[in-house]
Amino acid sequence: MATNNAAADDLRNGIERIERLEEQKKGIADDITDVYSEYKAKGFDTKIMRDIVRLRKMQPHDRQEMQSILETYLAALGMD
Repeated sequence: MATNNAAADDLRNGIERIERLEEQKKGIADDITDVYSEYKAKGFDTKIMRDIVRLRKMQPHDRQEMQSILETYLAALGMD
């Protein structure tokens, strides 16, 4: 029985850690939303800001490849 109790306690601890981290994640997401709202109020385009954040996370070669494919697609559609 001690083993079952230890396993149950360990599981409970893991679940509680996950719950705390989820709360922290929600708080950070709310903070990010607040920053976007602040910059939207200043006249910035937050959709473009989100795109820039996404692009900055990418490796330079991945970003260049994506840009090249985008240009190819736009040209194929006559949108260049």
